Amino acid sequence: MNALQILVLGPGCARCKTLAQLTEQAVKELGIPAEIHKVTEVKQIVSLGVMMTPALAVNGNLKLSGKVPTLAELKALLQSAADTA
Repeated sequence: MNALQILVLGPGCARCKTLAQLTEQAVKELGIPAEIHKVTEVKQIVSLGVMMTPALAVNGNLKLSGKVPTLAELKALLQSAADTA
C-alpha cells in the first residue's frame, strides 16, 4: 500500500494546529502509512479550492473544509481513503 499524501491546510491558527495534531494521532492509531504536510501559504491553499480553513486533502482530494472533525470522524475518513488507495 502506498503512503497516503495528507495535506493539512491552514494559516497556522489554533484550529489548524488541532487538525494537524488529530491527523497525526489518527494515522498513528490506524497504523496506516502516510506523509503529512502542513500548508500555510495562502496562495497554495486557495489554489486547491479551499475557501475555509482548516482543511484536509488526502491524495489530492479535498476531504474536509472549515471544521475540525472528531478523532473518530477523522479516522473513518482516513481509513476510507487508505482502503481505496
